[in-house]
Amino acid sequence: MNFPAELRYSQTHEWARRDGNRVRVGITEYAQHEISDVVYVELPKPNGAAEKGKGVAVVESVKAAFDIYAPVSGEVVLTNRELESNPALVNQDPYGRGWFFEIELKNPSEWETLLSAEQYQAQCTTTH
Repeated sequence: MNFPAELRYSQTHEWARRDGNRVRVGITEYAQHEISDVVYVELPKPNGAAEKGKGVAVVESVKAAFDIYAPVSGEVVLTNRELESNPALVNQDPYGRGWFFEIELKNPSEWETLLSAEQYQAQCTTTH
């Protein structure tokens, strides 16, 4: 599995890429593999609040529906509208074109609570 070192990770399998106070969020390669074929994505409303650890989006696969949780708190400032017409991007390019939304970070200290690539990889190894 691929866990890019420049990203941070949540225990619920979301990845986060920070650029200033903006945090782009998607699901990890591990998560998309477990979910299997993504057929639908429900994105959050732009300008809506995101609270760390709370569901803000939904991904549906041929297996079931899964909540996507905010890895940090803030305001949703951008969503990946491309997923509405092409949800398979989540499986094809989870760290690139398959991202879900961006959050304007409200509490920068929350960033420090996310897992490093090594910590996340260890979590995936012990749960599998």
